[in-house]
Amino acid sequence: MKKQTYELKNDRIKRAFLDLKKNHPERLKRRLNLSWSNWGFGIESLADSAARLQKAGLAWIELHGNHYGPDLGYKADETLKILGDHGIKVAGICGMFSADNDLSSNRAIHRQAAVDYLKREVPFAAAVGASYLLVVPGAVGRPKAYDDAEFERSAETLRGAADLFTKHKVRAAIEPIRSAEVSFVRTVADAKRYIDAVNHPGVRHINGDVYHMQAEEAHIGAAILDAGDMLVNLHMADSNRAALGMGAMDLDTIIMALYAIGFNADGRYVTPEPLGPGGDPYPAMYGRPDKKQLDKMVMQTATYFRQREEELLA
Repeated sequence: MKKQTYELKNDRIKRAFLDLKKNHPERLKRRLNLSWSNWGFGIESLADSAARLQKAGLAWIELHGNHYGPDLGYKADETLKILGDHGIKVAGICGMFSADNDLSSNRAIHRQAAVDYLKREVPFAAAVGASYLLVVPGAVGRPKAYDDAEFERSAETLRGAADLFTKHKVRAAIEPIRSAEVSFVRTVADAKRYIDAVNHPGVRHINGDVYHMQAEEAHIGAAILDAGDMLVNLHMADSNRAALGMGAMDLDTIIMALYAIGFNADGRYVTPEPLGPGGDPYPAMYGRPDKKQLDKMVMQTATYFRQREEELLA
């Protein structure tokens, strides 16, 4: 029987991975850096979150970018103390961009709020050792466009603030998001066009998210290959946006694609973010968490990911 198109793409990725395994086994000795994005944990303390990640064997965290005002958000010294007590380091910061701080807004006050947010978040990222800050070009939870100029407004606004990234040595990672949640920049190709439009050395990287990619990309593994060295972080969830192993996501092909681009390196992270289905996950930031369910979700995801990784590399 003739294979389907996606199977042919899977086969190409598998061949590249097996060739790497056979001819350059030294490049597969290091495992992928497994992190976790904590903003979906809701209002629990950072200490509780860190304890959960430590129990699951995780050494990295992507922190909720919660500096929404000068008096809000994590304090660097306290954050480092809590995480250090649990053997965890900061991989990056999950920048949060809503209609209130929208780089593409047709209201100048909201674009200024986005710039002010970056002025707080980027120095914090540097202070806690984060290697990247996730940036969304348009508000999450706003799938309807303001007008036909939002791409240009967003690029111009980010360009004006981009010296922050080079000054503090933090990489801006543009995240494409599915069309149910944003009005533009939905694919890796879109992110590349946006990065070209910003045209600044501080904005050269991409944050992928497999949940969004399964809706917008022709093939997740192929999109990872296309992102290549620009990819610094990959958000993970299963096909139903649940814990890994609880849906139909082809995790093996994703892992093989990551190794094929040399993602098992310093400053590159695989970061589960299982938020559940829905158009706007932001309310999860302030929800009351079910700690037992979160414990189970983290352990299930970390265990399943490492099992599949070892199965491929054995």
